[in-house]
Amino acid sequence: MFCSSVRSTAVLVVALGAFTVSCGSGSAVPAGGEAGASSVSTRPAASGSASPLAPASAAPSPSEPVSKVRDAFAGLQATLDDSCTPGNCAYFLGRVYDELHRLDRAMKADPKGAGHFPEPIALIAKLDKDLGDDRSFENLKKHQATLLGTRDKINTWMQGHPDDYR
Repeated sequence: MFCSSVRSTAVLVVALGAFTVSCGSGSAVPAGGEAGASSVSTRPAASGSASPLAPASAAPSPSEPVSKVRDAFAGLQATLDDSCTPGNCAYFLGRVYDELHRLDRAMKADPKGAGHFPEPIALIAKLDKDLGDDRSFENLKKHQATLLGTRDKINTWMQGHPDDYR
């Protein structure tokens, strides 16, 4: 009975990455410590797959590699059919902003070098200058035409460079 309640809370513990839980002794041991053969570890399995108790989708950590250009561009393209409607406008504009900056990071980290993507990087830099440090919904809404125009210009540029995203 104790072990099943430990497993119920193990998802939280695994998500936090702070402890290894052992059903055999009922103890929580800092990750990397000794916990016995029946422990549930926060470390991925040897095959590289995540623990079965790990959350299905975890937020990327700052130490994860930058997205590939094709993946980041796909995220930006996914915003093309959406629009700023009542109830989702803040989410939509924030997502476009985030996807543009994900693409910017990917282009700057690409093995071809940032110089291979001069126009998209310059368009995002201009957008950032226009927005300043204010990423609030009110400021994104105020600059909505610039934000969406930047997205659309980058989409057009990338369509002319299919080797960079396929």
